[in-house]
Amino acid sequence: MALKFTKMHGCGNDYIYLDCFESTPENLPELAKKLSVRHFSIGSDGLICICRSSIAAARMEMYNADGSRSPMCGNGVRCVAQWLFEHGRVGDVASVETDAGIKNMHRVGDGDWQVDMGYASFEPEEIPVKGMGAEPVVSKDLMVGGKAYSVTCVSMGNPHCITLVKDAAGVQIEKLGPAFEHHAAFPVGVNTEFVQVISPRHLKMRVWERGSGETMACGTGACAVAAACVALGISPRETDIKVELLGGDLMIRVDREWRVQMTGPAVTVCEGEVKI
Repeated sequence: MALKFTKMHGCGNDYIYLDCFESTPENLPELAKKLSVRHFSIGSDGLICICRSSIAAARMEMYNADGSRSPMCGNGVRCVAQWLFEHGRVGDVASVETDAGIKNMHRVGDGDWQVDMGYASFEPEEIPVKGMGAEPVVSKDLMVGGKAYSVTCVSMGNPHCITLVKDAAGVQIEKLGPAFEHHAAFPVGVNTEFVQVISPRHLKMRVWERGSGETMACGTGACAVAAACVALGISPRETDIKVELLGGDLMIRVDREWRVQMTGPAVTVCEGEVKI
């Protein structure tokens, strides 16, 4: 059987997109694992189905490269908007239903979209986090692999754990990423961002995404990092903060109510068919 697909990326965070307006393939978790394998298949950070929605232009259903389901992807939702635009389903404004709520966005340039990402939350039950008290998880100590880390945890519709480092490039992310992801403090796992502060308005990060490993970028992660740095008194509110990722830059703005806005690219790489 031949399956039509579109390959897209946002700052190098690449996914396989399927048009599921009329029908959806069976066993999507296994399909995501099969198609995401690099070098031996299409290769990607995961699989995103673009489906019908009764409350938005489309609904996004996302699977990580290991087949696990994720409620939200910031780079992915921009690419869904771009796909809808390129296929004539929306104009310069798009709304996409996700498992983390409806995301509204508009085009701000050729392939660039600005997204209302909703509110950042530091509340332990919303992230979720266990064993770190009932107060907002800002600048808390966490033992990982026998070492104490100062962490700030944020929900952007999915869980994030942010820790500041002197040199993001020097982080042993293949070792530390899994240790954070599977830590007992995070009952549903966690995305982990290692952040180097270049200046208050310029943050450099690497990310270990649960279910996918290190990726070139993470949109919700960039939002969580900016919100965390505002909470820590490092970065200002209501102004653009550049978050530098391995695959490019995202511009993030955090308002006084902790609502987060993200602006970044969405790129179509190719369309094709794959045997399944």
